[in-house]
Amino acid sequence: MKRSFILLIAFTLQAIISRSQQVFIDHVSVDYKKTVSWWPLAKEMFPDWFENEKDHMAKENVSIFNFTGDATKSIYKRIKEPERQPGVWSEVFADENVIYNDYTTGTTISQKPVFEQTFLVQDSLSKIKWKITADTRTIAGFNCRKAIGILYDTVAVFAFYTDEIMIDGGPESIHGLPGLILGVGVPRLHTTWFATNVRIADDVAMKKVVPAAKGKKTNRAEMYGAILKAMKNWDQFGQKMLLAFVL
Repeated sequence: MKRSFILLIAFTLQAIISRSQQVFIDHVSVDYKKTVSWWPLAKEMFPDWFENEKDHMAKENVSIFNFTGDATKSIYKRIKEPERQPGVWSEVFADENVIYNDYTTGTTISQKPVFEQTFLVQDSLSKIKWKITADTRTIAGFNCRKAIGILYDTVAVFAFYTDEIMIDGGPESIHGLPGLILGVGVPRLHTTWFATNVRIADDVAMKKVVPAAKGKKTNRAEMYGAILKAMKNWDQFGQKMLLAFVL
């Protein structure tokens, strides 16, 4: 009985110490690995000739993005483009987005190159309906909880966030959970984003958290309409690209 009581006290003290040592971060620089599984995506977009051409396609595209921000604002952009293999074909789209989010005003300014045109989209933050689950996993050393979201009424989004980083943001325009999102999956695009490195952002990095300024000023609905009109005859290829651009 005495031994059990001592063990109980020891476990309680350990829990208190662990909780007191938990560090909450409020400004970060996070590198994300974006992976596009190109084979299943290409099979949906080009079903008629995929089987004959798949051996000449890359199985996946991997690029690296950086998110720098705090509880008030963030900037997200690519820092390393996918490596291309000679003689192997794949398509990279919506990979040059530069996204600035202002969490205090609930607005975003996104620079989005689409073919020969660059849009500067100024709008409110995307509305995502989230349901938090009991599932957890560790990403880049942080304990994360899984959430399932619906974007634009029909697009499923799976995300993992950590409440150890008190920032309402994540890769691309994904946001709205009680902590920074370190992992995202969009099944319709066969694309995932996972944090690989999390650092405390210094003052120099935070001074660079400013929106892009170049591009045709528009809002999300107007950009959507312009791209939809340009790709109206592109079938599945156009639909996938459209979603990627407005994500």
